[in-house]
Amino acid sequence: MAASPEAVPDSGRSEQFVGVVESITKQECPPNAETGSSSDPLPGTMVVNGCGTAEVKLTDGPDRGLTQVVDLPNGPGAPALDVGDDVVLASTEMDDGTSYDVIDHQRSSELWLLAAAFALAVIAFGRWRGLSALFGLAVTFALLLLFVVPAILAGQSPLLVAIVGSSAIMLTVLYLTHGIGFSTSVAVLGTLGSLVLTGALSAAAVRLMHLTGFADDSSTFLATTHSVNMQGLLLAGIIIGTLGVLDDVTVTQAATVTEVARANPDYGTRELYRAGTRVGRAHIASVINTIILAYAGSSLPLLILISASNSSLSNVLTTQVVSQEIVRSVVATLGLIAAVPITTALAALTARHTVDRSADTDGSGRSAHHAHG
Repeated sequence: MAASPEAVPDSGRSEQFVGVVESITKQECPPNAETGSSSDPLPGTMVVNGCGTAEVKLTDGPDRGLTQVVDLPNGPGAPALDVGDDVVLASTEMDDGTSYDVIDHQRSSELWLLAAAFALAVIAFGRWRGLSALFGLAVTFALLLLFVVPAILAGQSPLLVAIVGSSAIMLTVLYLTHGIGFSTSVAVLGTLGSLVLTGALSAAAVRLMHLTGFADDSSTFLATTHSVNMQGLLLAGIIIGTLGVLDDVTVTQAATVTEVARANPDYGTRELYRAGTRVGRAHIASVINTIILAYAGSSLPLLILISASNSSLSNVLTTQVVSQEIVRSVVATLGLIAAVPITTALAALTARHTVDRSADTDGSGRSAHHAHG
């Protein structure tokens, strides 16, 4: 009997291989011991493929090219199989040889196709700016996979690693995507200041609410097998998750104030700050809804599960998992709100200097201003 995918981590399997389903042979399921029916392979098991076997040809590993007969997987999360499907198999070393079980679909081809469509759409619309954004995205993934994750697994402080990694991502991506200039530098400073404030707020909130970071089996597995500080990992996740939205807010504020300064040469620092803040309020109002919906969407299965248990609203909101998501949402929102006055003030103080330098570079621009006066 093939185990359900959830049983794989506990079964001692250490290797996974890829194969192609060549044929499927269905057969009648054995009678259910409790009901006498033949609807389920086992009592309480979710039927996905029915009973029977599949012939799967391995396309990698030591048995590459060989065809293995495996039981059809059933249970929650089991992949629904069809002939021709690329699948992932987990191997188990037995006394009489190696046993294989299908645990998932192999999705590399589909993911590459989706990535290609994404890249083409970004380049077609953004052109050179879109291409630079893709380079920035590649740098982000490289820093996360090659620095942040290994450093945390090596036992470094997740919070410190997240701050250093986020700063590196911010500096590289902002300058790569938006170019080197006063406006970009203002966005960098505003993002850095808001990021530090977000880290301080998240640390205080996690400590005040006694959050441990242990929300599911994955967090327990990481803590016991890799000695990861789960509370620090929670803080790191909040900081990294906030960074992407912070970039959007700070770049928008810096660019808005600069454009207002160019359009209104008589505006001083106070007028520029007020104009930029009005735009920032409208931006924050929409971004806050985006953040809440993003966290609610990722936690929707959990919310449904807790709601189905008929717990009171107060009990639901104070559980470890839901409280963590509330802290993520609230702290991220506070960081974004702080980013508006910080970045707007910095942009207002430097925008006039930026516009004047631009006018000095382009003599026609200064002449036009004088003529207008």
